[in-house]
Amino acid sequence: MVSVIKRILSYTKPCRKELAGMFLFALIGTGLSLFVPILIGDAVDCVIGTSEVDFPALWKVIVVLFATIIISAVFQWLMSLCTNRLAANTIRDLRCDLFTHLQHVPLRYIDSKSRGDLIGRAVSDMEIISDGFLQAFTQFVTGVFTIIGTLVLMLTINVPITILVVILTPISLIVAAKITQMSRSSYLKSSEARGALGGLTEEMIGSQKVVKAFSYEKRAEERFEEYNKELQRTGTKATFIGSITNPATRFVNALIYAAVGVCGALAATGSVPLIGVITVGQLASFLTFANQYTKPFNEISGVVAELQNAVSSAKRVFAVIDEPVELDDSHLPELKDCDGSMNLSHVKFSYLPERPLITDFNLNVHKGQRIAIVGPTGCGKTTLINLLLRFYDVDGGFISIAGQNINEVTRDSLRACYGMVLQETWLFTGTVAENISYSRPDATREEIEAAAKAAYADGFIRRLPDGYDTVLTEDGSGLSQGQKQLLCIARIMLTDPPFLILDEATSSIDLRTEQRIQKAFEKLMAGKTSFIIAHRLSTIKSADWILVMNQGNVLEQGTHETLMAQDGFYAKLYQSQFAQ
Repeated sequence: MVSVIKRILSYTKPCRKELAGMFLFALIGTGLSLFVPILIGDAVDCVIGTSEVDFPALWKVIVVLFATIIISAVFQWLMSLCTNRLAANTIRDLRCDLFTHLQHVPLRYIDSKSRGDLIGRAVSDMEIISDGFLQAFTQFVTGVFTIIGTLVLMLTINVPITILVVILTPISLIVAAKITQMSRSSYLKSSEARGALGGLTEEMIGSQKVVKAFSYEKRAEERFEEYNKELQRTGTKATFIGSITNPATRFVNALIYAAVGVCGALAATGSVPLIGVITVGQLASFLTFANQYTKPFNEISGVVAELQNAVSSAKRVFAVIDEPVELDDSHLPELKDCDGSMNLSHVKFSYLPERPLITDFNLNVHKGQRIAIVGPTGCGKTTLINLLLRFYDVDGGFISIAGQNINEVTRDSLRACYGMVLQETWLFTGTVAENISYSRPDATREEIEAAAKAAYADGFIRRLPDGYDTVLTEDGSGLSQGQKQLLCIARIMLTDPPFLILDEATSSIDLRTEQRIQKAFEKLMAGKTSFIIAHRLSTIKSADWILVMNQGNVLEQGTHETLMAQDGFYAKLYQSQFAQ
């Protein structure tokens, strides 16, 4: 816990002004608030008895008292302002670090985590850290100043009673420490349950059409209820244990206050010489100081639950930040002279060491070839694409482009050689023009429109409310699946890369539109090396070379005609799809 808090505090270093202001305003505000009980004691002593009130002195005390309260409130507000800015800036930097780190972790890590859980760490966990951090920091700073100030002032009034207060106070700390130790694991389990619930919610909402299409609503509700109950159980347990802290410490502090009241009353009457003698006004001040002295312990114990929750969330955030990133390749040369040729030699790869997928893959691709990759689900088609783009690194063998090993060049320069159109469309919140120019933000409007025309998207774009300036949401609301795919195709038309990867690129488009897209692809693929993953005959038959994969190995390869003549796996696949 201490190491996590230190790590969070390390993010406050850029906010030195806010930090200094917070300490300064807390010191002044707390000092003025501690001056109030002294003035109240003086006011009490101005009342000597019935009809014996020193009104001139009393009015002076009242004026100073009101002025002190107002000025103290102003400095308390300034302290809160600095604390809020400190917390907001700290969480901002922490969130930026998390998001930046996610851009550099291997894709293997992203694939192994629930998207909802990762989003939860970046959003809800950050808010929990901010709330807990803000409360803890505020209470700790003001608490330390209050404890030191009240202790000094109590010593100036009566030493024996002050010693009694100091001796009894550790009881409150021991109680708080024991309960804190009990609640730590509960809050960690609660944070994990919250992440799991967030992942399920994101999954169900993001796939609502599929949920409804398969009448999965009831089972989705049952799963949600299961996850929700687990969060309710762990959250209730953590909150219950954490909520015991404040009442327990308040009970102990109430006993301390009672002891101080009894001893102070005896001192005011002068009946116990060992305690000393104090005035009624001093007793009133001392009781207030005793209450203020124990109050920080109550407040700090009260935020222990929030702090525990914040630490648990911080552990989840730091677990992502501590995840190893992809090896830095900035020292490597960039891939140059990408002529469209490629060689895969004895490539081996597996997602899990105990389950080999690609065992010995060899392929020699010439410039301008169209390579179609077919095979049953799980045969390694998409995995091969991931290896070509270095989303994953090969476990054995090598892949080279234009004679250059892709592991010996920068990833950015490698991926700049590829254009991808995937089965799953991806759009972001922005205008149509911004979506098309995603990889080329400096593209002119003329270039964007030319790319859209080449992809046969210009017609429906101009029919949108604001044409190319129409703002789309990330799910492309208002557009059909085919139209969203056309925008993704236009995006690749604009980049004009030497390599193309078409992964079921026309699967969501009707046959008539597909015929038009095929003409655009013919123009796009001219002179480029293309990898085509598809099942439709129109795409497969036009390829220069077809790879038939199964379980990570190439079973057959050749042209459509030669593979059909072999009457093997490919021929059976063809006949199963097109035989009447």
